[in-house]
Amino acid sequence: MGGEVRIIVPHKHKITKQDRAKRYNQRPAIVWFTGLSGSGKSTLASRVEEILFHQYNAKTYILDGDNIRSGLNKDLGFSAEDRQENIRRIGEVAKLFVDAGLIVLTAFISPYRKDREMVRNLVDDGEFIEVYVRCPLEVCEQRDVKGLYKKARAGIIKNFTGIDDPYEEPENPEIIVDTHLLSVDESAQKIIQYLVDHGYVKPQKQ
Repeated sequence: MGGEVRIIVPHKHKITKQDRAKRYNQRPAIVWFTGLSGSGKSTLASRVEEILFHQYNAKTYILDGDNIRSGLNKDLGFSAEDRQENIRRIGEVAKLFVDAGLIVLTAFISPYRKDREMVRNLVDDGEFIEVYVRCPLEVCEQRDVKGLYKKARAGIIKNFTGIDDPYEEPENPEIIVDTHLLSVDESAQKIIQYLVDHGYVKPQKQ
């Protein structure tokens, strides 16, 4: 305001991300679930967290589209600009969770590649795991668990991804899960296996 100069100097705290990761015996990361509405992102993220929490003693948290839009981002709509700001804010929050040493699972349509890449660039290499929850549009429409596709086809909802707004498929995701071919548990195990194979979590000793 009016030429005001603000000097922002982030404080360096003594407990680091690496300290927290060592304490929690895990490798912190953002597991970013992207896909069409109805593809199964939230259901899958919830199941993966359940397995991580109970079977791997992992320190986790879920950020979910509808939950975030009912609080932190309730001031945003669904224009391209608002979608970008929605993902930017989520990315910054997810980055804080990674700094806290957690594995944060995020379930958002996030239709634009540049926005997902923006979040990837917020964190260190290996801390962003893009999970493409792939499912044909016609299957998502058949499911239509929230009745949104019907409203979009009727013109009641505008800027709906897959109908009158594009979805840009990931070009090089770390994981692809075809939820129209695999069960929830089969899909979740594919993600868990990736996390184990790449050292994000370790099997618990019996």
